[in-house]
Amino acid sequence: MERIEQHACFGGRQEVWRHASAVLGCDMRVGVFLPSAALRGESCPVLYWLSGLTCTEQNFITKAGAQAHAERHGLILVAPDTSPRGADVADDPAYDLGQGAGFYLNATQAPWAAHYRMQDYVAEELPGLIERHFPASSARSIAGHSMGGHGALVTALRHPGRYRSVSAFSPIVAPSQVPWGRKAFAAYLGDDPAAWTRWDAVELIRAASPADHLPMLVDQGLDDEFLDEQLRTDLFEAACLEAGYMATVRRHAGYDHSYYFIASFIGEHVAFHAAELRG
Repeated sequence: MERIEQHACFGGRQEVWRHASAVLGCDMRVGVFLPSAALRGESCPVLYWLSGLTCTEQNFITKAGAQAHAERHGLILVAPDTSPRGADVADDPAYDLGQGAGFYLNATQAPWAAHYRMQDYVAEELPGLIERHFPASSARSIAGHSMGGHGALVTALRHPGRYRSVSAFSPIVAPSQVPWGRKAFAAYLGDDPAAWTRWDAVELIRAASPADHLPMLVDQGLDDEFLDEQLRTDLFEAACLEAGYMATVRRHAGYDHSYYFIASFIGEHVAFHAAELRG
């Protein structure tokens, strides 16, 4: 791993690292915030953050203001890029497919399958790197926004016992039923809808064993321009009610899909995860 940025931040240090990913077959960048406790060599739990469409590792670390809260609770924050990158990596001219739009799944269709294995990267390779190179404990939680909210929910639900808690801002909860998800899933996974259900939070909630339920928090702005067509929080709530999954879903009048929304409530999300990671 090669450190390419470092900045003093709220008593800790925000870093950006570049590394060769064996899973994705390309170089990847990842933001790592180390609280002062980690800089002293203390073992700290980790909160992983997955960003949304068109984002890189930079959006969260420069806009959310999460570092102050992570410092207060002694958490390491890890924010990877949203897809594989590079001249040899398949892409598409549209913003919602290809580079910047990995959807945190393992693609099975050409040309995407060669590099687009973001689920294995986020759930397997990246935690291994973080726990080898930093004073990180094995206590993990995961969060995200929009496409990354989908990624956080799906990753936690697909790996019972791997994460202590999960949260999301404005997540794409039912990608099998909305335009963003149907486009990406058809390209990455093929035309069989049965293959899509394994990457759909609504379907995974319905299939989850009660023994595997974990603390879950979802925040949604009511002025979000994507709410009715792309996000469909109502479908998620219905699935939770049907399955008896005790997720907390909060709606906020006046808030949109932007990082202004995330910055307004990120402190509550960090505290939510800290309570589970240090409980």
